[in-house]
Amino acid sequence: MIELRTPAEIEAMKPAGRFVAETLATLRDETKVGTNLLSIDRRAHDLIRRAGAESCYIDYHPSFGASPFGKVICTSINDAVLHGLPHDYDLRDGDLVTLDFAVAVDGWVADSAVSFIVGTPRDEDLALIDTSERALDAAIQAAVVGNRIGDISAAVAAVAHADGYSVNTDFGGHGVGRTMHGDPHVPNDGKPGRGYPLRDGLVLALEPWFLAHTDELITDPDGWTLRSADGSRGSHSEHTVAITAGGPVILTDRSFLGVD
Repeated sequence: MIELRTPAEIEAMKPAGRFVAETLATLRDETKVGTNLLSIDRRAHDLIRRAGAESCYIDYHPSFGASPFGKVICTSINDAVLHGLPHDYDLRDGDLVTLDFAVAVDGWVADSAVSFIVGTPRDEDLALIDTSERALDAAIQAAVVGNRIGDISAAVAAVAHADGYSVNTDFGGHGVGRTMHGDPHVPNDGKPGRGYPLRDGLVLALEPWFLAHTDELITDPDGWTLRSADGSRGSHSEHTVAITAGGPVILTDRSFLGVD
């Protein structure tokens, strides 16, 4: 069921969005060459506890997951792009890191992801990250009353295709509210003017993600981590966005923190 939020409810979602934004900014700043993925999860867990928030991941067990996730943040590295299960790995120079984080604050959920390089970057990785970030910007610009889901999807795909990347539509954006994943599904490719109409009060997590040389995914033996079928790297950018009569409101905006 697709739910629309009142202005008061969107206002009530802002603390969750702010906390997610602040946490991702903190974790990104603290994540360096040599940082262990399990320490990132412990740090996120501590921040959640201090804030009195609730993890959306730790007990999450959808049909595509082998078991409850068991951690509070997704850490996808290099050729992993989605649902990366934190494990005992020390980051190396040049690793491409994606952190995906969702929590509930006072019963309202926010969800966001950021990709970045630790240590020495490669031009190819920087270009891939730039594409996912510009695709997210395009998706947000298309998230206006009167458009449809297909307009968002087409905006994402146009950026990807112009930069030479293919698009997987198995996983994409989704509704956000009292739960992390709700209707409607927002694929990262589609036709303009098609799909559910965007209405005042609709809140979506928009999340372009791309792989450098393929659009095919494989699942790790951990039952969660999704990585490219050919070993090429991936980038994932995500914000929770409220569609309002006054335009899109980015609930997980990090710009007020002086970061992207």
